[in-house]
Amino acid sequence: MQTYIEANKQRFLDELLDLLRIPSVSANPQFKGDMRRCAEAVRDAILKAGADHAEICETEGHPIVYGQKIIDPSLPTVLVYGHYDVQPADPYELWHSPPFEPVIKNERIYARGSCDDKGQFYMHIKALETMVQTGTLTCNVKIMIEGEEEVGSDHLGAFVRANKEKLKADVILISDTSIIANDVPSIEVGLRGLTYLEVEVVGANRDLHSGVYGGAVANPINVLCEMIASLKDENGHITIPGFYDKAIELTVAERQLMNEAPFDLAEYKRDLGIDDVQGEAGYTSIERTSIRPTLDVNGIWGGYIGEGAKTVLPSKAYAKISMRLVPNQHNDEILALFTQHFLSIAPPSVKVTVKPHHGGLPYIMLTDSVEYAAAEMAMQEAWGGKAVIPTRGGGSIPIVALFEQELGLKSILMGFGLDIDALHSPNESYGLFNFYKGIETIPLFFKHYAALKK
Repeated sequence: MQTYIEANKQRFLDELLDLLRIPSVSANPQFKGDMRRCAEAVRDAILKAGADHAEICETEGHPIVYGQKIIDPSLPTVLVYGHYDVQPADPYELWHSPPFEPVIKNERIYARGSCDDKGQFYMHIKALETMVQTGTLTCNVKIMIEGEEEVGSDHLGAFVRANKEKLKADVILISDTSIIANDVPSIEVGLRGLTYLEVEVVGANRDLHSGVYGGAVANPINVLCEMIASLKDENGHITIPGFYDKAIELTVAERQLMNEAPFDLAEYKRDLGIDDVQGEAGYTSIERTSIRPTLDVNGIWGGYIGEGAKTVLPSKAYAKISMRLVPNQHNDEILALFTQHFLSIAPPSVKVTVKPHHGGLPYIMLTDSVEYAAAEMAMQEAWGGKAVIPTRGGGSIPIVALFEQELGLKSILMGFGLDIDALHSPNESYGLFNFYKGIETIPLFFKHYAALKK
């Protein structure tokens, strides 16, 4: 198997680079044609890898690509999930090279989607090809690659509910997460949930001259900033009433185990170009980015932002706000708590609207399961016997909870990215080591999972 991978490494990479050249940005309608083109390319790649069948499944939004290779109905079935859509590349001027013209530099692939998630889901397609060509496929394989993950997977739920028989499997395998380091194998056993929304603050019925009206009429930007600032106290604690009521706290022992993972605070700050970290008092950086809820402003705008000066008192101000959630916090409940509180703190001089966007539930994977054991054995074998560390991810993959709810299946989050990959940022990249290590490790999961399920 490893011989086959070595012999085809350059071709595997060239195929990925071709995929990365397609600007499959789901958030922007101008890329709708590219989304279709990318879906077709993924379907063709699945077929060429040795699948019995692959198709493009229409939704009310962007299409879903589905394929399968059934070698024996009595064997376990692994359902692979990934997404071919990518984040917008804006601002383009901050990229060192064009985001959809992949460049390899210092053993890393620089392109939008290189890690999130084209590089990672393409590992599964090449792993399937490797297993088919070397006669080592031990499980049935189903592959579902969607095109709306970056915009909330709005139509995936309906597709899953309508295709439960087609998607019937024993476990879901996802590579859309990371490892601690290239020499420290790890598996994410938890994800935070998400509530994402937009707020609008409206003052006067038109923009006003700041000299004539300033000081007498509410400035929506000022009001919005004051309202947002009040959402956290001096200890970084979120002040929304009831926000923490259902949040599960880890035990002292669990927190100590989590903080045993390698973490260099000085290097962390150096990599980010910051002088100090910030966050909720009483928690480490590892804990703040994994087991604690957050509230962050993702964008804020209003008034005049063009060249030069315009002394305007704006009529409207806006902000996009996200809250990462921990186990037992429900995204809809948090949305209701936020909305109620935000409206209650608005002064009578403005009108406030809260517009929901999307969200998802947190997820926890038990480490004493057959599924986790197979993943741990695969990672350990691929890394030459090194111990595998279970971690909790700070990000959200809302459909993981949906899969468990609708299909009754647990998901293994066996990602191969790194913190330095700059996901959702300019100059996103993915290491060649990580790409090839994924192709090597995925067949080992199939091998161990089939053996453990006997």
